[in-house]
Amino acid sequence: MAPYRLQTLLEIRTRAEDAAKEAFSGAVRACEQQKQKLSSMQMELEKRKVERKAKVQAFLSEMTSQGGGISGFQQMNRFEQRLKDEEAQAALQIERQKTVVAEAEELVEQRRFEMAEAAKEKKAIEKHKENWQKQVRYERQQKEELNQEEIGNTLHLQRVRSGQKS
Repeated sequence: MAPYRLQTLLEIRTRAEDAAKEAFSGAVRACEQQKQKLSSMQMELEKRKVERKAKVQAFLSEMTSQGGGISGFQQMNRFEQRLKDEEAQAALQIERQKTVVAEAEELVEQRRFEMAEAAKEKKAIEKHKENWQKQVRYERQQKEELNQEEIGNTLHLQRVRSGQKS
């Protein structure tokens, strides 16, 4: 059988499909990592809020047991405000991380589309190759039938001629 003239293109499309699958896989892994980071940041924020309440309560208990005055309460308010500011910074980082996660999800969808396109292109070449192989087999079969017919005609002519000579 003659070599498939688009074999190189088929190999290129196969490599492109493999690369697209790898890129998609990498994008999915990166997206999952970003989601895990977001989740840990959210848990950390919740933990900070609980700790702040506990620290403020402990500070308040200490102040009341020592008979602290207004300066103690002002100090407690400054302490609580500093903790709230830290929580606000953490919340801001969470919002930024949500943006990063959304971008990662968009990249996953883009890679999924690219992977599907690469698969379609490869499938088209594979279908062309299948049709080409069918055509080659058909042509070979037709040639063989023609050759068999010619052999049959030649044998028949030989018998007819040898029958006329006798």
